[in-house]
Amino acid sequence: MRIYGDSISGNCLKVKWTADLVGLSYQWIETSVLDGSTRTPDYLAMNPAGQVPVVRYEDGRTLAQSNAIMLSLAEGSALIPTDRYERAKMFEWLFWEQYSHEPYVAVARFQVRYLGRAVADLDPKIVERGKDALRLLDEQLAGRAFLVGDALTLADIALVAYTRVAHEGGFDLRGYPAIRMWVARVEAAARIRTA
Repeated sequence: MRIYGDSISGNCLKVKWTADLVGLSYQWIETSVLDGSTRTPDYLAMNPAGQVPVVRYEDGRTLAQSNAIMLSLAEGSALIPTDRYERAKMFEWLFWEQYSHEPYVAVARFQVRYLGRAVADLDPKIVERGKDALRLLDEQLAGRAFLVGDALTLADIALVAYTRVAHEGGFDLRGYPAIRMWVARVEAAARIRTA
């Protein structure tokens, strides 16, 4: 199995972390979003959207979209709750992450860290919605170890990917104590290196 991903992308790293946690053997193919690697004819044949990550299974089939890939890789593992309600809550967080968190926190980070834009020059809606997402996440984590149930799930892996580096987009995590404790807990449970 090959995973095509860019190591600067939280969407790619969460796929890598999932594969590592469930003990899958794979080849990581570093695929830069900055140098046009995702726009070559060969890459677009795998993913016409020209996005990372993409997984190419041993049988040649490909799958895109980070959360879909995570679900595929973690099928049957403890990262997906067996309880029907808890599994649905995990999906709820996965959908929320891609709709209400990543488009703001990750976009701000990309523009500041990789495009060199000043935080003051970011679209105010991106900043406002990013803060709203972090506020909600912090509130939901108050008094909880993980987002769903009592153990690490794909919801935690998906949301920690960009939350842990939100400061790179100008979001000060000092105002979110539950998030800071949760990030440390998830990094330890998922064996995510912090350096």
